[in-house]
Order: sequence, then C-alpha cells, then structure tokens
Amino acid sequence: MKPEINKLLREIPSMDELLARSWVAPYEEKLGRNTVKSVFADVIGEYRKEILKGTKKGINVPELEKEVIKRLERYKRNSLRRVINATGVVVHTNLGRSCLSEEVIKAVSEVARGYSNLEYDLEKGERGQRLDHVEWLLCQLTGADGAVVVNNNAGAVLLCLSALAQGGQAIISRGELVEIGGSFRIPEIMAQSGVEMVEVGTTNKTHIKDYREAITERTKMLLKVHPSNFRIIGFQSVPSREELAEVAKENDLVFMEDLGSGVLVDLSVCGLKGEPTVANCVRSNVDVVTFSGDKLLGGPQAGCIVGRKPLIDKIKRHPLHRALRIDKMTLAALEATLRIYLEGRAHEIPTIAMLCADADTLKKKALRLKRMLKRAAGDFFDIEVVEVEDVVGGGAYPADTLKGYALSIKSNKIKDSELVELLRKKKPPVIATTAGGFVLLHVRTILRNEEGLLIDCLKEVAHERS
Repeated sequence: MKPEINKLLREIPSMDELLARSWVAPYEEKLGRNTVKSVFADVIGEYRKEILKGTKKGINVPELEKEVIKRLERYKRNSLRRVINATGVVVHTNLGRSCLSEEVIKAVSEVARGYSNLEYDLEKGERGQRLDHVEWLLCQLTGADGAVVVNNNAGAVLLCLSALAQGGQAIISRGELVEIGGSFRIPEIMAQSGVEMVEVGTTNKTHIKDYREAITERTKMLLKVHPSNFRIIGFQSVPSREELAEVAKENDLVFMEDLGSGVLVDLSVCGLKGEPTVANCVRSNVDVVTFSGDKLLGGPQAGCIVGRKPLIDKIKRHPLHRALRIDKMTLAALEATLRIYLEGRAHEIPTIAMLCADADTLKKKALRLKRMLKRAAGDFFDIEVVEVEDVVGGGAYPADTLKGYALSIKSNKIKDSELVELLRKKKPPVIATTAGGFVLLHVRTILRNEEGLLIDCLKEVAHERS
C-alpha cells in the first residue's frame, strides 16, 4: 500500500474519538448508541473506499461529521409523514391516494387505542367474523348479495382468479391486457394465480363472437379489466357487460370484472362521465366485481370484492383469503367511510369533495390564500392567481381534466426549482409543481386545515432568503 494512502487512513479519527463529540449525545438518546455508531461506521467505510481507490486526496473531519449529522437527522424523523399536496392530482398514488375525513380518522383512533370486537360477536358472546363489519354495508351500497375485503385490489384480483378459475382458462380481450402502476400486469397476475389466459379480439376491437368462439371445456371465466390510465379512442368497440353476462350464463362460466377505482356514486354531476358505478356492474349481471378502497371510493387501501353469494363464499374459503386479509384499523376506516355513503353524505368524503369542487369556489380559495401569503411574506413573492388543469389521478378519467386555480409564485431571489426543493424540505413538506419559471400551488388538493401550515412554510422561505 502506498505511503500516502496509509497516511490518509491514519488521519481518519477513531470511533471512540468521534463518539465522544459533544453533539453526539442527543442523537444517542433519540436513536441509541449502536445506531449512531453504525452511521459513523458507514461514513468512515465510504471514506476508506474512496482513499483506497485514490479518489479522496485529503481528510476533512468537519465534512465527515456533517455527513454523519445529515444522516442522523434523517433517521431521527419519522419516514412516513404527512405532506401538503399542492399538485392538483386528487388521487395521488405517490402521496397516499385518498385522504380520510375526520369522522373516519376518529373511528380508526377509537379502535386502535384499545381492544375491539374484531372477531367477536357481542350479541352471541362468541367468536365472530371480521368481514361482518363491512360485508352488509358493501351489499347495501352495491346491490350484491355477498362481499369480501382484502388488503388491496391487486390481492383481490389474485384471490378471485385463484379461487374461481385456477387450473382452467379465462378469456380476456387483448385491449384489456393492461399494466398499471407498480408493474401490476394482468398477464402476470393470471399466470401467478394458475389460470391460463386466452386472448381474444384485437387491441381496438373485440366482438362478442370472439368470446363465444374461444370457449372450450377448460374455460372457467370471462374476465373484463378496467383500462385504468390507458384509453383507446376512435375506431374501437367492446361487448357490453350484459352481452358478456349472457354468454357466461349460457355456458355456466363466471363473469368477473376488475373495475379498478370503484365508484360508488354517480360523478357525472361533477362533470366526470364514463365510469360505471359498482352497482351498475352488479345490475348488469357481472358475477364478481373487484375494486379499490382508496381511489374513487375515498377510503383506506383495500381490495373490495362483491358479487353472487355462492362465489363469494368460495372466495372466502380459499387459503389466500387468510394471507390477504385486512387489519382492524383498515376495517374501521372502511366501515366508517361506507357508513357515510349509506347516510347519503358522500359529499363529505374528502376525495369526492375535491373532485366536485366548482371553479368559482376554487378561485375564491386561491384569492384568499394570495391575501394570506401577501400579509405573511410581504413583497418577497410575486403572486398571481391562475387558471390550471387539475386531474383525478389513480388511473381514473385519464382523458379528463378539472378546471382549477393555483397560486403562481415567483421571487427574484430564488429559482423556481430551488423553491420547490425548499418547500419539499419544510415541516410539513409541500409538494408543488413548476411551469414557465413559476411555482404552482394548486388549491384543489390543499385541505382547509393545511392552509395556515402552507403559508407558514412560504413565510419561512421568505425569511430565510430575505
């Protein structure tokens, strides 16, 4: 080993010397001595590798300590944190999809803080079923006569395929062989469930005769899949649900539909058209429908399955059901959300409220925020209220936009990219977008109880950079 490399290695302070620094003790109290020691070891190890490769020519101890502090600061914070969504994407997959109402949060808190009757029948005084808390509600809201809930919609699809078509064939249109977020691919899910996929039709056109002609003695299911954020427009057509249901019934097959977002109420009153409700599917004689709990339904992450009772009972008995079941807090959130629908108060669910917010209301909200920011930050920011296009998100209504408003802010003392980064590092973090050198804060997705927090974050930036 070269003498200069040996010299550099010896210049790295010892672990005992570093752990004796006065600033270390508070981190040891928060994270534990072993954690702090491990972070030091990681950084020292990286220094050693750079020295041995010849890419580090000197040891800067304050720089080493700064890197350790940076990592310790990151580790001492909760990783999963609340953020302010100023993107205008309502069902934002990266930001946790749907927000829960205070009423739902209270229900979760009540169940989480103590014991509950999760699997205990209070009337009979004996073991009960966890699905009893939501099955009746789902049936009332959709018109189905049975329901199952698992941890997410991908799990719901996998469970249904495994329980109802394993070892057989399922027929699906080529135009529905989609991939959605997180690399959820229909062909791979079908293969995992032990179901042979039979493709029919073409990408843009599939006819009912294509399904009829593909049926064999091994066929167990006709499968229809929601295209999510993918659309074919123009010269295209697919059979109706009623046609598929008739063919399935004639041949004693299961007709299953993965509806994806799971709309429970008609959103055409909000200007959003084209998405069938779950009840529409059930009325169209779809045997089994799967959908998400945390998209257009506006509840917690869950995979809901509704349909004919004999099939639902079969799904419940499948071993995968146990592996995919949801926990008590998710059940509490889902039950509370469904009860809001049952009482005809869907407009109180945050996701529905944001989707249905009219342009005039959003403009008034933007003007109010502009006044608040002007009072808080003075002339540091140039602020305008601008018209923007918001989106639903979560793979729903990909071709539609929602007329919205945003604060367009700029400062001659800070670049737009830097401002976005600074806001992202605030408490709570603010997730914003940029356009044409301006930072945009879409007001549709900024909750009322977040407005003051947002203004405080911007005020802090102005104070720091003034």
